[in-house]
Amino acid sequence: MAGDEPSAVHVGARILHEGGSAADAAAAMFFTLAVTYPVAAGLGAGGLCVVHNPASNTNEAIEFLPRDAAGGGPFAVPGAVRGMATLQGAYGRLPWQRVIVSAEGNAATGFPISRALAVRLNSALGTVRLDPALSAEFLDASHNPKRAGEVVSNADLAMTLAAIRTQGAGGFYRGDVAQKIADYSVAQRGGPSLAELDGYSDAREAASSFKAASLTAYGAPAHTGTMAFANAMIAKLVGPDGQALAAGNFVAAIAQATKQSLDEFKIASLPQDMGATGFAAVDSNGEAVACGVTMNGPFGSAHTVPGTGVTLAAAPSKGPTGLSSAFLSPMIAVDADGALALAGVGAGGPNGTASIFYSLLRKGLQTNGPVARSTGMAPYNTINVVACTGDVCVPASDPSGPGLGLTVSLSN
Repeated sequence: MAGDEPSAVHVGARILHEGGSAADAAAAMFFTLAVTYPVAAGLGAGGLCVVHNPASNTNEAIEFLPRDAAGGGPFAVPGAVRGMATLQGAYGRLPWQRVIVSAEGNAATGFPISRALAVRLNSALGTVRLDPALSAEFLDASHNPKRAGEVVSNADLAMTLAAIRTQGAGGFYRGDVAQKIADYSVAQRGGPSLAELDGYSDAREAASSFKAASLTAYGAPAHTGTMAFANAMIAKLVGPDGQALAAGNFVAAIAQATKQSLDEFKIASLPQDMGATGFAAVDSNGEAVACGVTMNGPFGSAHTVPGTGVTLAAAPSKGPTGLSSAFLSPMIAVDADGALALAGVGAGGPNGTASIFYSLLRKGLQTNGPVARSTGMAPYNTINVVACTGDVCVPASDPSGPGLGLTVSLSN
């Protein structure tokens, strides 16, 4: 397993040790991140996961991105809880309650701020100060960010997680929590209605595929906006038969492809922190999950719904951070025999996408050296990868970031 926030990775690893699947572990990681890393992965977020199912030899994408509300406004309709419920319901082995309980406990009794979160708290200080709930949790008496190691808690968020634990996704999209979100949105003139929350549906489709040297890689469906930037890079990095272009110097080729793709989309500059993160898990049966999630900016809209602990993501159309979804790049890759070779995700910006292509090509070309290469912008753009050869998998988080990779053995 690999992710940007160490305590969430530890929770995912514990789920695997208890016999959970990669989907169980990924869902548990997300809900833990919603507590310990809400700058990028709150319950108000959305995202995308790609799943490799070795039993059926299929690869599926589950899309649950944050969407604009029908009436406009600064708050997105959140998709993450629905998406994680779909992922765990389809591919999980443990009871739903088990993937929530660690996150709920952390929120209720407290957790130490990790170095990963502390870095982003400092850079997002102005955003945190805008919201009374975020300020109360993460700022000290002098209104400065609390330091790594200080223990914080969120009782309102614990109650929301308890509703999700006992009622499933309906505990978020219907009932008291949903009513509070809808009432707050009306009062603020800016977000989803009760009907929009209840009607939110994710999308499950076969993953798109492309050749990457000796591997076949799977990502989001080609028609989705999340794949548009990746497709632009694919066209510049691999030929129709999957042969890596400029394989002798693919680092330079990836850098050039990234610049050219940004130019094609007329993207001259982007915010440093787009409020995104990614994580990957592989279990003992060879099931693999790679997910990217986003708040569309650090702490999203910087509006927390009173009584819920839910900070709403920013609407995708309300600023440059709304482009964050375009750079979520969860990927699964298999070798010529169909065996899992890599599960990884780039998130946070174009450097994250570039780095997942680096991992794919290095693995596909079977070159020496580490599979994960620093994005150069960690923790804002990150890469998290689990690379497999036979029954041995090696995880790696961004080398320049404060994330964590924990080794998973595929032997039963």
